[in-house]
Amino acid sequence: MEQAASASPPVAGRIVLASGNAGKLRELAALLAPRGFQLVLQSELGIEAPEETGSTFEENALLKARHAARLSGLPALADDSGIEVDALDGRPGVWSARYAGESATDLENLELMLAELAAVSDARRTARYRCVIALVRSADDPAPLLGSGVWEGHIASFPRGSGGFGYDPIFLPLGQEGRSAAEMSAQDKNAVSHRARALQHLLAQLP
Repeated sequence: MEQAASASPPVAGRIVLASGNAGKLRELAALLAPRGFQLVLQSELGIEAPEETGSTFEENALLKARHAARLSGLPALADDSGIEVDALDGRPGVWSARYAGESATDLENLELMLAELAAVSDARRTARYRCVIALVRSADDPAPLLGSGVWEGHIASFPRGSGGFGYDPIFLPLGQEGRSAAEMSAQDKNAVSHRARALQHLLAQLP
C-alpha cells in the first residue's frame, strides 16, 4: 500500500472529483465547502473512470485520483468505499459497487445482499461502511493525503427510506435509534458517516 508522506501546502479552489456519482458529489461538496474547495465531477470533464484493479480501498482511491489528475491537469480527490458484512466474511468490500455484476444498479446490489442474508439472524447481521479518500495535487504527487473512516451498524431485513444511495436503505447505523442511513437527513449523515470521517481525517492533515 502506498503511504502518505508529510503534507504539502494545502490545495485550494477547483478540484476534480474522480467519480461520476452525483450522490458522492453532494456529500463531499457539502463537507468541503467550508474549506473553500469547489468540486467538479470527472464525468463533466469527459473523463471516464479507470478500471479498479486494486485489492484494497487505499489502492483504488489512489488509482482513481491519479487518473483524474492526469487527464484533467487539476488536483484530484477520490474515494473508494464499500460495505463489509460479517456474516458474509467481509464481503462485498471493495466489490460493493459491483456486487451483483459489473453494471449492477444500487437496487440489484441491495437485493442480492438481502437474499444472501435471508436466513441470517438480526444478531449476526453486523456490518460497517468503510471509506478511504485520497487527495493528490498532481498525477505524480509524491505525498498524497489519505483519510480513512468507518461507520458501524447492521443490515436491516428490508429497505427503509428514500435518501442516500448505495446500501443506505438497508444500513442501520449504530446510535441512530433504528433509522436507516436512507432515513437520515443529509446534515445528520454528513456528521457521522464513513465518508465524513474519512474526509475529516484527511483535512486534519492539512496545515
